[in-house]
Parts: sequence; C-alpha cells; structure tokens
Amino acid sequence: MNLEGLPDRLWSLWSSVRAWVRSSPGTHIYLLIIGITSLVIAAASEGLEAFLLHRTSSNIHELDKHPLQSLLISGFWMANPSSFLLYAVLFEVFHANVERWVGTVRWLCTVAVAHIAATLVSQEILLLAIESHSAPRSMKHVVDIGVSYGLAGSVGLLTYRVPRPWRWLYLTGAVLFFAVPLTTGGTFTDAGHAIALALGLALWPLTRGRPTWRWDLGPAAVSPAARAPAENPAQNSAGESTENLTRTVAREPRRSRRPRARR
Repeated sequence: MNLEGLPDRLWSLWSSVRAWVRSSPGTHIYLLIIGITSLVIAAASEGLEAFLLHRTSSNIHELDKHPLQSLLISGFWMANPSSFLLYAVLFEVFHANVERWVGTVRWLCTVAVAHIAATLVSQEILLLAIESHSAPRSMKHVVDIGVSYGLAGSVGLLTYRVPRPWRWLYLTGAVLFFAVPLTTGGTFTDAGHAIALALGLALWPLTRGRPTWRWDLGPAAVSPAARAPAENPAQNSAGESTENLTRTVAREPRRSRRPRARR
C-alpha cells in the first residue's frame, strides 16, 4: 500500500470538511444538539424516556399548557435515536445546501416556519378528529416530536435551486414522497409533512437573487466573455496585428529635421 502523500491527502480532506461545516454552521449546530438529545434518550431508563418524550412533545395537551416551550423544544428531539445517522445524511443533503444557498437567517426562518406551522395545523386536524370521535381522546397526549417538519420545509425550498428541467423531476419526487402516505390512510404526522413541504415551496421569495445549480457543462455554460476570443479568430488576429503595428509606430523614434540655411 502506497502511503506517500497520505498526510497531504488527509489534510486536504480535513480542510474540505471544515470548510463545508463552516459554510453551514446552523445546520451542524442543530445536528449537534439532536445528537446530544438522542444520546440522552438512548441512555435513559424506560420511565425517564417516557417522561422526556411526553414532556418535550408538542401534542394537544402540552400545547395547551406550555405552547411556546413545546413548540420550540419538540424540534430538538427524536423518538427513535437509532435514526440519527439517517437524519445526519438528510441534514447534509437538504439543510446544509439550503443554508449555504440562502444564508443562515433565511434557512432558519424556513425551518422555524415549517416546524411551527405544520405542528399547529396538524394538531388542529387531530383535535377535530377527536371532537368528531374519529380518534380516541388519548391522542391528546400522543408523542409528537421530531425534526422532520423543518426538514420537509428545506426540501421544498431547495426546489428553486435545482435548474430546469430537472426542477420538475425533483418537485414531482418530493410531492409523491409526502403525498402518497397522506392519500393512503395517513396520520396527522403525514398531514404535517405535506403542510411543511407546501410552506417550503411558498417561501420562494427567500430565494430571490440566488443562483441555481449549473448542471449544464456544455457550450451554453461558458460565459460570453470567454467565448468571444474563440468565436472569430480572424478578427482577433487582425486586432492583435493592428495593435502591434500601432505600438511599433509609437515606439519608432522621430527623425531629426535638417536645419534650414538662413538667407
């Protein structure tokens, strides 16, 4: 095994990872907090786990007693810590790219709006189902925590970074992913995901002035300024020749005039 240059490659890899993390700090701080809370849930006893999950949940009961606290805290916990690695990958794919694209403030606005609005609307749907006896009253205390609503909002906003015509393929896949469970006997959580995706799409004004990905590597991707010298080589050569001739004439010393004889 050739180990020559291994330290340089490792340093280059470390520099790339550090640059990526620094370009999306909000995403990785969020991911770090979720990693810590997932470790707490994984290490907790069964009784403590149940207490934490219900106490930090944004269900109807907690929203009625502690509305602000439950709305904010519920977005930093996961009921299943074993899914942390999956969400870490999804954070890098969606959250990090959105944050690098629109900035930390706009990304945070997208996540907050999607999480809070989807939580409130989905719990209102559940409350209506309870009042119409379509759902048991015990659902008021159901565990409703997670990061998926904010993630669905980022998925929606990232649509506008994908260039056409690939944008429509991406949008179709996102809509089908969240709509199919909803139309096949989905729960209030599935309704929340669909709402969060729609909110991410509705926040398109946050993307104004932001460039899309450039996936076209053909001649169209080359700027006009770069194409100009190669489009008309004859004209370019003539221009260079004229310029060289002008410089030569400018550098040529003037001939001294012969003095005229006086009369």
